[in-house]
Amino acid sequence: MAGSLQDQLLKAGLADSKKAKKINKDKSKQAKQQRKNQVDTIDETKIQVQQAREQKVQRDRELNEQRKAEADKKAIAAQVKQLITVNRIERSGGEVDYNFTDQKKIKKILVNPVMLEQLSRGWLAIVSLEGKYELVPAAVAEKISQRLPDRVIVCNEAVTEQLDEDDPYAQYQIPDDLMW
Repeated sequence: MAGSLQDQLLKAGLADSKKAKKINKDKSKQAKQQRKNQVDTIDETKIQVQQAREQKVQRDRELNEQRKAEADKKAIAAQVKQLITVNRIERSGGEVDYNFTDQKKIKKILVNPVMLEQLSRGWLAIVSLEGKYELVPAAVAEKISQRLPDRVIVCNEAVTEQLDEDDPYAQYQIPDDLMW
């Protein structure tokens, strides 16, 4: 054989050299354009892969933050539960009703007169634990309110015994059996 088909057509006179050069030039342009498109496609694919990785990393980070927040929440709830169970004051033998409000509902617990006095003076507080109400010292209630404020139901302000010198009723005694 004498060579390529193009060479044979040129020798036979069926094609001229200008057309052959133009065809060769067009072929080389097409090949160059195809290589460029392949490079662009490869670059776009790399960009898409990189974006997918970044999105996955972001999603993983968000999931880890959510898991950490849930674990922290559970740890705080466990701390509060332990504070209440360790420091709760036994209320057996209570004979006096103590009324208080919990979420706009009036509730009552039975306490003895000493506990009633301590509640009114702010030395004891009422906290909720698993749907029940417990008495704890005011210092413990303060620790609980730092962690979960909605668990502390009643915590009166502590009263110190100071007699006002200008009090006109200071000379009168308040009866022990007086209930407000």
